[in-house]
Amino acid sequence: MAKMSLLEIVTDILNDLDSDEVNSINDTIESQQVAQVVKSCYFEMIANRNWPHLRKLVQLESASDITKPNYLKLPEGTKELVFFRYDLFTDTNPKSRLQDIKYKEPDSFLRMISGRNDDLDTVDTVIDFSGTKLLITNNLPPTYWTSFDDDYIITDSYDSAVEVTLQKSKTQCMAFIDPIWVHSDEAIPDLPSEAFPALVEEAKSTAFLALKQMANQKAEQKASRQQRWLSRKAWAAKGGIEYPNYGRKGRR
Repeated sequence: MAKMSLLEIVTDILNDLDSDEVNSINDTIESQQVAQVVKSCYFEMIANRNWPHLRKLVQLESASDITKPNYLKLPEGTKELVFFRYDLFTDTNPKSRLQDIKYKEPDSFLRMISGRNDDLDTVDTVIDFSGTKLLITNNLPPTYWTSFDDDYIITDSYDSAVEVTLQKSKTQCMAFIDPIWVHSDEAIPDLPSEAFPALVEEAKSTAFLALKQMANQKAEQKASRQQRWLSRKAWAAKGGIEYPNYGRKGRR
């Protein structure tokens, strides 16, 4: 199946519902309800797996706060951070050297940094947004990272001789980014063409239950079949690519 606009999907479902024809998703109360069903089914599909087309190269945002020199912010809509690398180039060693920053669970991260001596000049006391004190090494580039709130990345160290805070321009990351839904007639849901049959049948099955208070067995069977097929689909650009297991980062 080729990709379909939201209006085409709504029209297809309304036809199976024996409803009035429409020229826009806003023409009738029923067409508006069906469009909302399509939106809900779409985001349910997006949440069920990490879609390869939503995997993007991104950079982390600088916290731009000298009181939190080891903080970086995740891009808006980050579902999962796959890997995080930081460039170790300096004025004396200008050659780019990207280093993998390893993930630690928050409790392990806290145990690791809590053993440091805050009397040393090489250890800074950084206050987290929660008010918790973090002992951060200030003369080494980052080695480990964690997150306490799924918004900010915290590293175990930074090199104050090189930079006042960690910099966006020195980050290299890959992440799964949540798509943006556009609720208009011509908008095409952000899915691979292979996934459109599953979206249409899932929305059709849901619409029958929501609007007709009856099940559409044929649509349910097609939806189940399409979802099973998608779960086995070998995506074109996925084969052979392996990612280091630095830790899975979920979005709320």
